[in-house]
Amino acid sequence: MSTDYSRALGARLRAIRNQQGLSLQGVEDKSHGRWKAVVVGSYERGDRAVTVQRLSELAVFYGVPVSELLPDPRPSSAVTATNKIVLNLESLGSLPADEAGPLARYASTIQAQRHDYNGKVLSIRAEDLKSLAIIYDMSPDELTSRLIEWGVLSPGMEGIVGSGDDEDLEEDVDEPWGDRRRSPR
Repeated sequence: MSTDYSRALGARLRAIRNQQGLSLQGVEDKSHGRWKAVVVGSYERGDRAVTVQRLSELAVFYGVPVSELLPDPRPSSAVTATNKIVLNLESLGSLPADEAGPLARYASTIQAQRHDYNGKVLSIRAEDLKSLAIIYDMSPDELTSRLIEWGVLSPGMEGIVGSGDDEDLEEDVDEPWGDRRRSPR
């Protein structure tokens, strides 16, 4: 295994551990000694080769697919952050699937695309919220209110969708969803 690949693999292992808020000692404690801090640290530094079997076991321990532990062969790209909306994934996980299922699937897809498995919060764009509103068959403002009621969005996020550059979409037009409004649950 090349040194560059070992270091890249180690960087992925460290990133997943950090996303989960664990120190090396925290990994050892949480695994009841199954994963020694010194061994995981040597994997992360690229000082020690990790077998496929051990990598698979580590993926199970972290609760991520094995592929997420492997380095991405593609070059990274810069991402700009505008109109981010932060979803509370812990609150989302406690909601009934019949209500929150579409949002949970959407969030899971974004997590997989970003290789982000911290499981606590997820930032999305205003455009994502508009797409979700279509899925839920309600206006973005109604969905925002619903997400606040569910505890998935923090209060004060009302009107975030209208703050983008889409003013031409929000002219004086009767909203087609106006007569289909749902009562808050």
